[in-house]
Amino acid sequence: MPDKICKPRCPDLILCKCSIFISPLTNLLTILVLLGCLGQTLGSFHQYQNETFTHRSNSFFFHGGSEGLFASRSYDANVDNLTSEDNPVNGKSFIRFESITFRRTKESAESKNEMQQRTGLVEAIIVDVRDRHKIGGTYLGSNVICCNSNLSREGSCKVGEVIIQEDPDELNGPKRIQTFFEGQSEDAKMDLRTVEINRTGMYYLYFMFCDPELKGLLVSGTTLWRNPEGYLPGKMAPLMTFYGFMSLAYLVLGLFWFIQFVKHLKDVIQLHFHITAVIALGMCEMALWYYEFTNFNVTGTRPFGITIWSVTFSAVKKTVSRLLILTVSMGYGVVRPTLGSITPKILLLGVVYFVASEALELFEHLGNVNDFSGKARLLLVLPVALLDTCFILWIFSSLSKTLEKLQSRRSVVKLELYRKFTNCLAVSVLLSIAWIGYELYYNANDPLGELWRSAWIIPAFWILLAYLLLVVVCILWAPSSNPTRYAYSDEAGDDLEEESVLVTSSGVKMGGTDINTKLERKERKPSVVPEHHVFGLGGEDMMEDKRA
Repeated sequence: MPDKICKPRCPDLILCKCSIFISPLTNLLTILVLLGCLGQTLGSFHQYQNETFTHRSNSFFFHGGSEGLFASRSYDANVDNLTSEDNPVNGKSFIRFESITFRRTKESAESKNEMQQRTGLVEAIIVDVRDRHKIGGTYLGSNVICCNSNLSREGSCKVGEVIIQEDPDELNGPKRIQTFFEGQSEDAKMDLRTVEINRTGMYYLYFMFCDPELKGLLVSGTTLWRNPEGYLPGKMAPLMTFYGFMSLAYLVLGLFWFIQFVKHLKDVIQLHFHITAVIALGMCEMALWYYEFTNFNVTGTRPFGITIWSVTFSAVKKTVSRLLILTVSMGYGVVRPTLGSITPKILLLGVVYFVASEALELFEHLGNVNDFSGKARLLLVLPVALLDTCFILWIFSSLSKTLEKLQSRRSVVKLELYRKFTNCLAVSVLLSIAWIGYELYYNANDPLGELWRSAWIIPAFWILLAYLLLVVVCILWAPSSNPTRYAYSDEAGDDLEEESVLVTSSGVKMGGTDINTKLERKERKPSVVPEHHVFGLGGEDMMEDKRA
């Protein structure tokens, strides 16, 4: 499998220096279940299988990966960073080369002298992005990466090696590991090496050679990257703590909602069950992501089953949340008892959004540690962005119609409820637009991932915003002993409902006449209002009024 886990937005550091599907839902779910039984995806293990090299300037290179790494907790400047023995991993940050093999073409091998010991050189270069200017040099006004005979005569480098401008006072500069071909051998195996990281930064790994006769070289093997606290890449590590926090937040919200739900069980409406489903999905989503990240941090791999179910719960929750906001905006259960003929369209939009969101999440999380290629990501992000735009337009269009209906019926309590909901949605949309602008600015000004330590904030914002919107819905539509303040009733009964809700909460009289007497008179008229104490009057009170 090619090393897709390290494709930064500017695909290769050296280039920057030199130029300063829609399937049926059932089929998709079947695939997810099958994939869940296959095993594990890649994590901090970067695997290469017969990868080719790219020509750049006077060198050939293969990008072996890039990750944000924190410095080892216990660093001794007197100890050599480069070791061939395994160090204890606790508190250590390192890049380990395991079973790396280089294979040159048969023609290249046969052109060498069988008795000659070193007939080809391949170098592994590890460089902090802040030290990128130390790789390569200048010859006759042109940028070069490999040392030539003229530069060698100046004593700054050796012919056939990558130029590294070393600073004697800087112990944590770029590092190189050399591997030589012997005689006419087609294969060269790299020694097991562990490079300890003693300075926090975004590190890039390149396999490079300068000899044109090695053209066609292939590399295979594995590198393992680790931070002091575990195998999670630096920019993903804070998300583990964030998911743990959000798991607790959803648990608190779930407990609040459960207490209200049970307390007013006889008065719940259909909308309450939908809100309950979204809360349950959110709890499962955050718990699964926290477990997935914790497992990744401990083992360095991402099991297919856990990752796929985490991704699927995330996609389902996003879809159901958007459908909930849309149906609430349409006045479902408040100004209309059913969605009627528009239901198939809503379900179709939900299914399409789920498929698009699931595809994007799978591509981002299955085996990918770093950013993937911009073109591939754009193809998956665009459908999700367009569908989100459709949701937003449909939601606000529906809210406008719902508010008009409530104004025409003079439903004061419901109108105030929907005005608060509309204001909250408007604020969330403005925050989203501002955050998208920040994301664009962030990506444009950080092509090499130098701001990796704050990258986790971008996905965390969207998760937190969705949670806050759900909290708003739970507060506005919380189960209560007065469900008619938002429950559906016909137009004739709306005035009576609003009057009863306002009066029973204040206990005042109108025009010197007891309001209970007025309500009793209205009760005698035919009405379709349900008979479950919608006016806050108990049975005993009504009997006493009749006796009077």
